[in-house]
Amino acid sequence: MKKERKIKIEETEDMNEEKYSRESKDPSVLIRFDHVSKFFKDDKDVLSDINLEIKRGEFISIVGHSGAGKSTLLKLIYAEEMPTVGSVYFDEVSLDMISRRKMPYHRRRIGTIFQDFKLLPKKTVFENVAYAMEACGAPKNEILEDVPQILDIVGLGDKMEKFPHELSGGEQQKVVLARALIHKPLVIAADEPTGNLDPVSSIEMVKLLLEINKLGTTVILASHDREVVNKAAKRVIVLDHGKIICDDAKGKYKMC
Repeated sequence: MKKERKIKIEETEDMNEEKYSRESKDPSVLIRFDHVSKFFKDDKDVLSDINLEIKRGEFISIVGHSGAGKSTLLKLIYAEEMPTVGSVYFDEVSLDMISRRKMPYHRRRIGTIFQDFKLLPKKTVFENVAYAMEACGAPKNEILEDVPQILDIVGLGDKMEKFPHELSGGEQQKVVLARALIHKPLVIAADEPTGNLDPVSSIEMVKLLLEINKLGTTVILASHDREVVNKAAKRVIVLDHGKIICDDAKGKYKMC
């Protein structure tokens, strides 16, 4: 009898990837910012001397006013931006040591969710999620097995044949979450994922992220919404003018 393969949201290792040289650090730490600053051509510091450690399986909220540096911090984690000063380490590897050829492998270990859904309007829910696997060359049988399982996890198992315009905003964001999960990432990086949602859908999204975190996935939620952050009730990092001004393990959004 063929053994059924179940999806698990957990770390996977690509055996074809070369091992990078690693520093000997705390193995429980997945992401580390070491004196990281980021500024652009106008010389304005977007982030200034950030020192931060995020552990495997942790759920943290990054909060702060618009322009505080939340989105830039996330971009440094999935290497859309690189530090001007300092280093960002992921799984004990400095991101500036990863070659361009290997960068897609790094980014597949991070599922990203944004405020704007970026769904393909002419593709169904199933096809939108499957497309992320097709782009990486996944075989058809694996796509047919994995996509329904992921959609069940986010509560859209009965919406697979719907198109984005037939869904509510909350349902569309769940499709985005399913797409982010399809490569079984180590990290979900969510940048204002409730920004376009009503209060009920926002709380549903937070509950889903908490459930995914319970399965072992590290979750980094960037938000300015006090209610959303307090509902998560996890570690809170407060940014102000590019600096960390508070790191609160008790999970309350406050200006320290």
